[in-house]
Amino acid sequence: MITFEDALDVVSQLSVEQQEELIDIIKRRNAEVRRRQILEECREGLAEYRSGTLKPQTAEEAIADLRSYLESPEL
Repeated sequence: MITFEDALDVVSQLSVEQQEELIDIIKRRNAEVRRRQILEECREGLAEYRSGTLKPQTAEEAIADLRSYLESPEL
């Protein structure tokens, strides 16, 4: 397996143009992976809602839950 340091060494041997192209490719791939993650999270949330596990909330309730979550020491 290649280490992170090895990868950086290989990339540093590329021309500036190739490095920029590599950056663009990685950004596009990361965006696609993140889109897939968001889609999966949405599907899970919808399934929870449909099964009754996830209950509808008012905006005020959702904001209160979010504030409580953000203030929790677990973060």
